[in-house]
Amino acid sequence: MDDGLAEKRRLRFVRRPSPVLAEHRPLYKIAQLLMVLHMSSRAGKSTLARLHLFNWALKRTDRVKKLVEASQQKSLPMTAWGFDPALAIAIQFALAEELIHATSTGYQIADKGIVFISEALKDGEIFAEVRVFLNQIGKSITELMVDNVARGWETA
Repeated sequence: MDDGLAEKRRLRFVRRPSPVLAEHRPLYKIAQLLMVLHMSSRAGKSTLARLHLFNWALKRTDRVKKLVEASQQKSLPMTAWGFDPALAIAIQFALAEELIHATSTGYQIADKGIVFISEALKDGEIFAEVRVFLNQIGKSITELMVDNVARGWETA
C-alpha cells in the first residue's frame, strides 16, 4: 500500500468546547436548590422528594402553573414527578461547600447558603422567573402534601 495514501486516510480529532445546558450546570442547580430552601420551605428545610418536585416543576412552564394552582388549592394533583440526577449532584456539592446540611428528614439551608443566595438575589435579573414562581407559591407546598402523593407510590 502506498504510504502517501495511508497518510491521507488518517482521521483527525479536534477537541472543541461543547456547551452545557444551564439546567445541568451544578452552580445553577445549587442556586435553584438554595432558592427553594430559602424562599419556599418552612425553616429552610425540605425533604428530598419535595426538592425534586420543585426541580421538576422548574423545567417547564406548564408544570410551574400546575404547582402554583396546587399551592392555591392546598392539594397536589400530580401523581408523580421526575427525580433528576443533576439535582442529586448539586446537593452533594452544596453539602461539600457547607451551603446546606443534611437533617433526619432531608436538607436544610445553612447560614453560608443563606449568605450565598441573598447575595445572588441582590441582582434583580438573576433568576427573575424562578423568583416570581417561588414568591407565588411561598411556603404553601407542604411536606404533608408531598407525603400524601408519595404514599401512593408505595402502594402502586
